[in-house]
Amino acid sequence: MDQIRRCLLLLVSFSTILHAQHPQKLNSSQIYEAVQKLNVLGSVLYIAAHPDDENTRLISYMSNHEKARTAYLSLTRGDGGQNLIGPEIRELLGVIRTQELLAARRVDGGEQRFSRANDFGYSKHPEETLNIWDKDEVLADVVWAIREFKPDVIINRFDHRTPGTTHGHHTTSAMLSVEAFDLANDPSQYASQLKYTETWQPKRLFYNTSWWRYGSQEEFDKLDKSNMLNFDVGVYYPNKGMSNNEVAALASSQHLCQGFGRLSQRGNQLEYIEFLKGNALNGSDNIFEGIDVSWQRVEGGKAIENILKPIEENFNFKNPAAHLPKLLEAYKLVQNLKDEHWKTIKTKALKTIIEACTGLYLEVSAQTPHAAPQTNVTLDIELVNRSTTKIQLLSYQLSTLDQGIIKKINLGNNQKLTLKEEISIPENSPYTTPYWLNDKATLGMYHVDEQTLIGLPETPRAAFVDFNLLIENTPITFRKPVIFRYSKPDKGELYRPFEVIPKASVSISDKVFIFENNQQKDIEVTVKAGQSQLKGYLELAHPDTWQIFPKKQKVQIANKGDVQKLIFTVIPPKQQDEGIISPQLNINGEVFNNELIEIDYGHIPFQTVLMPSRSKVVRLDIEKLGNNIGYIEGAGDVVPESLRQIGYNVTYITPEQISPENLDDFDAIVVGIRAYNILEELKFKQKYLFNYVEEGGNLILQYNTNRGLKTKQLAPYPLTLSRDRVTDENADIRILDPKHPLLNYPNKITAEDFEGWVQERGLYFPNAWSEAFTPLLAANDKGESSKEGALLVAQYGKGYYIYTGLSFFREFPAGVSGAYRLFANLLSAGKETPTELKK
Repeated sequence: MDQIRRCLLLLVSFSTILHAQHPQKLNSSQIYEAVQKLNVLGSVLYIAAHPDDENTRLISYMSNHEKARTAYLSLTRGDGGQNLIGPEIRELLGVIRTQELLAARRVDGGEQRFSRANDFGYSKHPEETLNIWDKDEVLADVVWAIREFKPDVIINRFDHRTPGTTHGHHTTSAMLSVEAFDLANDPSQYASQLKYTETWQPKRLFYNTSWWRYGSQEEFDKLDKSNMLNFDVGVYYPNKGMSNNEVAALASSQHLCQGFGRLSQRGNQLEYIEFLKGNALNGSDNIFEGIDVSWQRVEGGKAIENILKPIEENFNFKNPAAHLPKLLEAYKLVQNLKDEHWKTIKTKALKTIIEACTGLYLEVSAQTPHAAPQTNVTLDIELVNRSTTKIQLLSYQLSTLDQGIIKKINLGNNQKLTLKEEISIPENSPYTTPYWLNDKATLGMYHVDEQTLIGLPETPRAAFVDFNLLIENTPITFRKPVIFRYSKPDKGELYRPFEVIPKASVSISDKVFIFENNQQKDIEVTVKAGQSQLKGYLELAHPDTWQIFPKKQKVQIANKGDVQKLIFTVIPPKQQDEGIISPQLNINGEVFNNELIEIDYGHIPFQTVLMPSRSKVVRLDIEKLGNNIGYIEGAGDVVPESLRQIGYNVTYITPEQISPENLDDFDAIVVGIRAYNILEELKFKQKYLFNYVEEGGNLILQYNTNRGLKTKQLAPYPLTLSRDRVTDENADIRILDPKHPLLNYPNKITAEDFEGWVQERGLYFPNAWSEAFTPLLAANDKGESSKEGALLVAQYGKGYYIYTGLSFFREFPAGVSGAYRLFANLLSAGKETPTELKK
């Protein structure tokens, strides 16, 4: 029964770490696992390109079975992908995916690092990738990660020898890893890094291979595997009540914005790694062959091992605090280690274990979730010693003060000590925002000057408290970030980070404003106060060809957190034109022009992002027919809002609402991106959609992936999706049928309409279709065959069925004029056609 009870408690505890807002509280089994890891001085670095590339099975195995310090280096933050849970794309998507990676590492026990590479979207070849990434900077970041993490072993997710066979980012990550393996130990390479770290030579480099590398399991089985190691990553962990694969599934399921929620797996499963370079294995099946991963690898470690090994072998699950005297003895010895690397790592680990063994609870909660510089914040401080251990609070030091506050208070067994402090946020305190977004990025790179920030998953917290304690006469300092703890009736206790924000922020209602004619529009600007008694004036920076009234408006907000909405009238030029407008809030001569963006999803911590408040204004030369558009939402895009910008009346249609009587009144129905990948009900509704077309309707499907389609009958005629795409947004677009009505009415579409597209032309084009379809456009990336499936149209009965893989979901938020003009033509299909087009 005790074992069952422990497993149940562990499962409950394990589930709580998925609530990313809550502080981690270790139970006895988790403390025991931490002690096991404490006694291993080996490390593994796993390298790939994106969030979700990582093999969580192998990371979890190295961390939980081998007990090695394990990290994943993702070269990018996944900024160039799609978002299945919300509207955030590009930089904001990168913020979400960063936090999902951290959530995954909290599950599988790994750590997380990054480079400065910006995920610009799909790339077909490393040559293309490195034309956009700055190779020297990304390589420097890989070298920096190796020198900082100091791995004994590196494992590449991808094969450096097969360029052009997979995503260019993938192969590039492996190529840079192979190169960095040798450079990291060369002091002449990236010598400026050595002000903060030292050179390091990993012992071995591997490639995490599998049958898919060779085309089939049969071909893989025929291989000579003498140069490979394999691991049964399906091993079961009694202390967790789960197998390694179950842990790995939970970890990968944190990638919710990519739709990676999946079933857990059990049973044995072999994972293979191929030896590439470094110290030979000499026939051993041990990844750490010839590497001392015990305490004896460091001078003075034997004495520490003599203390800690018996704790591991005779761990007291009922009373972990019984080990405190020996843990404190080991802690003192670790402070004398000459090896600064392992001293730092093991000191942190020991402090975590000591804190957990005492049941010590230290919390600093602000009475507000955020504050501006030069304002005061009240802190509620809570300390509880939930053991019989003698603990004294000597003092604590607030990050905003130069000197500590002396207390010398004994913490009795389970006696809560509460204190209050008021801090003033310094005038020069940095704002809480992702550090890699502080400076303007290029298409391929984020700009980060401060070397010690490069690679960190998050911006270090500016507000914290150092608690100086005396535990059984041993001085130990614990640092706790300031948080905000609160509750909601429907959710219970909640946590979010405490954040430093500007005195004021400004935002415009939309990122793009499309003017379909020369009629003026009223644009709403919101000012949010980061402090009370905010006074100033607001104006809009704008292109000279546009007019704004009034020139400036008074801002006066009494209370922090309140907002004031102001309306500006924007008058476009008479001809097609575009530019940027930006709100400028002047407070006593200080100008504020950043937007405060809040990202709030339950599976990741609350995120605050500061970005320049800028909106694109486009005077568009566009004509359109029809007005009422039905939109079946897919994986999250802003197409409906974009269509409203040019005057369409857009109504969302849920799968349950798809019926003949509900569809008749729409001039066109648009299906959102990847809808047929995520909406199971659509396969039952296809007959109604096809009937709508047959009776004279106009149905437009945007791209779906060719894997995981919910129906085999995507169109009324045969249509096969592929993985064909054109990743070069500047690739020439060839018009195949210049006289086709869709390219002429109501807007004449020319090559100019494909200028200024962002990230890509399109993706997952069909590569086979019925003769009933007419292909209208062709394009291809350099050196590839022509792809003609970007835009297909077929008449079905009285109406039109249109399939497009063009990236309208990216072009509309970027305000690309030609994308709007072309889409207006698609929505107008089947409407009254000029006489000259009928001839």
